[in-house]
Amino acid sequence: MRAALAAHERASRAETGRRLRVGWSSMALAVLVGIRLVQGEPPAEPPRPTPAAAVRAAPSGPAARSAHAPLAVSRPARVLVPAVGVDAPLQDIGYDPRGQIAAPPPDRPDLAGWFAQGPTPGERGTAVITGHVDTRTGPAVFYPLGALDKGATVEVPRADGRTALFTVYGIEVLKRDGFPSERVYGDLGRAELRLITCGGTFTGEAGYDANVVVFATLSGVR
Repeated sequence: MRAALAAHERASRAETGRRLRVGWSSMALAVLVGIRLVQGEPPAEPPRPTPAAAVRAAPSGPAARSAHAPLAVSRPARVLVPAVGVDAPLQDIGYDPRGQIAAPPPDRPDLAGWFAQGPTPGERGTAVITGHVDTRTGPAVFYPLGALDKGATVEVPRADGRTALFTVYGIEVLKRDGFPSERVYGDLGRAELRLITCGGTFTGEAGYDANVVVFATLSGVR
């Protein structure tokens, strides 16, 4: 029975990967419009990444492949970014009825969401965690992401008792128009993580016009 369940899970994840690749565009759109909650003027402009924080080139070659081998599947429990004071519980999120990625609940600005139809953090592939930048009452869980620097660590404690450690190699503001879905979500052949929230310019009813995207790769485990 256990072998059958394991085989079913592997097959389900393979199908999930296919769905994720097909759904990049809708996923990008939902993140771009779904994380933003403030109506009217936001409480204060969130930090913006510096030009030096942009991804110059994703880690590649033997050094990247050997940084740390991908981990087995295990559900994430929290996400921590010590450099900017983020420490948040995770809730599974998926697609909403429109086929777009859902946002965490609007009444829980302290909560981040793991896209449960994609890889688990530490597994091969690109895991995605989203969070609100602000709400009607003030800054939310991912408000400080734009202040991150390259080399910062993202920690993801998992249900198997291990904590996946990711090293940030880029932080960018990516416009809604022409959002590079494949570059953000694509499978690079190793364990990757993306943290995503709203960013760019606040445009009133249309919300923010971009996303802050943190690019990180698995570099250790404890």
